[in-house]
Amino acid sequence: MCGIVALASSQGRLSEDLCVRMRDALSHRGPDDQGVWRSSDGAIVLGHRRLSIIDLSPGGHQPMSDAAAGCHVVFNGEIYNFQEIRDELTARGHAFRSASDTEVLIEAYRAWGTQCLSRLNGMFAFVLYDEVKRLLFAARDRAGEKPLFYTHANGRVAFGSELKALLIDAAVPRRVDPWALDYYLAFGHVPFDRCMLAGIQKLPAAHALAYDLDKNILRTWPYWTLPAPSGEPAASVDDLTAMLEQRLLDSVRLRLIADVPVGVMLSGGLDSSLVTAMAARVKPRIKTFTISFPGHGDYDEAPHAQMVAEHFGTDHVVLPLEPATVDLLPELARQYDEPLADSSMVPTSIVSRLIRREATVALGGDGGDELFGGYPHHGWVQSQAQVQRFIPASARPWMRAAMAATLPVGLKGRNYLLGLSGDQHFSIAQFNQLFDPTTRRQLLGVNGQDIGVTPEQFKASLADAEGTPLQMATRVDFRGYLPDDILVKVDRASMMHGLEVRAPWLDHRLVEFAFTLPDELRATASERKILPRRLASRVLPAALDLTRKQGFSLPLDDWFAGSWGSFTREVLTDPEQRTFSRTVVDSLLAGQERGRGNMHRLFALTMFELWRRAYDVTVS
Repeated sequence: MCGIVALASSQGRLSEDLCVRMRDALSHRGPDDQGVWRSSDGAIVLGHRRLSIIDLSPGGHQPMSDAAAGCHVVFNGEIYNFQEIRDELTARGHAFRSASDTEVLIEAYRAWGTQCLSRLNGMFAFVLYDEVKRLLFAARDRAGEKPLFYTHANGRVAFGSELKALLIDAAVPRRVDPWALDYYLAFGHVPFDRCMLAGIQKLPAAHALAYDLDKNILRTWPYWTLPAPSGEPAASVDDLTAMLEQRLLDSVRLRLIADVPVGVMLSGGLDSSLVTAMAARVKPRIKTFTISFPGHGDYDEAPHAQMVAEHFGTDHVVLPLEPATVDLLPELARQYDEPLADSSMVPTSIVSRLIRREATVALGGDGGDELFGGYPHHGWVQSQAQVQRFIPASARPWMRAAMAATLPVGLKGRNYLLGLSGDQHFSIAQFNQLFDPTTRRQLLGVNGQDIGVTPEQFKASLADAEGTPLQMATRVDFRGYLPDDILVKVDRASMMHGLEVRAPWLDHRLVEFAFTLPDELRATASERKILPRRLASRVLPAALDLTRKQGFSLPLDDWFAGSWGSFTREVLTDPEQRTFSRTVVDSLLAGQERGRGNMHRLFALTMFELWRRAYDVTVS
């Protein structure tokens, strides 16, 4: 795992010093090595910080070049099937000097051009310069596990693994994009190709980019999409369960390949427990890690993880997680570059730091919920569709206005009820909403602007035009919530401590398999993760509760009753906080004191304000 930067100019020579400073802003992503490469004409500069995982020798140093072919690359991530590709390329006459997957990427590009992406099984973001074609070629993995920010202005392009690298350049403006802010207030993250800062973009998951240096033309395109839902399965349920098992086993096998210590982040939930079951077959006595929340009852899943660890005979480590001090929040706000409203960034960061003491790579359980309908709203959206059939379309706008005006923000079930007042796409867009349009306008006041397409409309567009409620909801989550919240959270928190986290459930073969299954094998209104639970009944301890859904969440109400609550109030009522209406903030604080569920909303506002201060950002 690494940090990468790249600069390109169609109008003259570039500063190597700027690239080096951008590169070193990412030193936490790559503490083991560093490098820089500059083209002879000075139009291209590549920078790299390395976390050594595959081929620990100097042969894995980056930027990596094939001088004879005129190819130079900076690469972040892992190509899990690099050995298979290497064997194929060797048979075609390609020669290799190292055991690195980065060199395999260069040779794959030489063999197949931009079509090489279809051959890669991995998590990655890279920028490759083709001297012959005078072309920069960049791409991100299918799920969006690894990030890539870029800016294109005034005949120049700059790339960085994290936004903080681009902000080293004083010419990059620090002004909030109003649309991104509105979306953040709606759903707690910034989606797709947008960035919280105007003028900067993210390369979306499963997308590639080409920049013609001579013509100063940049274009992006998707190189992979989710498969269309199929009809009836061609195999029996037993055969499909066996297929799931085989695909997961092979995915775990590939993700255990490393030249450094590897472990599993075992929560005791279904997804990580199945990963542990497969890992134990590949590597007996593998090390597993879990965190415990002493004294917090349902939040503490350590006993469930202990049961799984004992069943498979892993080398198990329990990491007690005591309440974090508020000093961590400003640190996380700076690390995350863009504000993120997901409070589980706190335990994710802490557990990453603790795991890094004993391993450099950890396998996690992310992705299973999006693939197999594991979130509560995947059941709700199906039951909601049944209720909507009895509500006349003409009455729904009236219902929506009445409920938005009378049901206070933070009231449990408010979003579900609002979802009944629209079509299926509108219902899906309501789930996990922090602030509705009316409250957002009140929050922003003079800072609010006409943004065109609303966040709700954009989120709804991530669903296909047709499909079952479950198919549409899981597609929205895979295309939005997963890459823009979950994977951002994991990447920044783990790389903050030089830990690489791998997600076996996000192997594209598993993703494609899951999205072609019928609903009755994924989730119904009353059951979730149906096929994985069938597999679990075969391979996991019989006493393990497979129906619970806790997730990696904080006891926020408990923590905010103490110093965290005081800190939040202090940040949001500070006179320097001019983004959000003080009247609305006071109302949210008062509502929380009366027992309404506003803590995640207050956390979202707090993290935005801490981020704004950390990067001296203008909101106007």
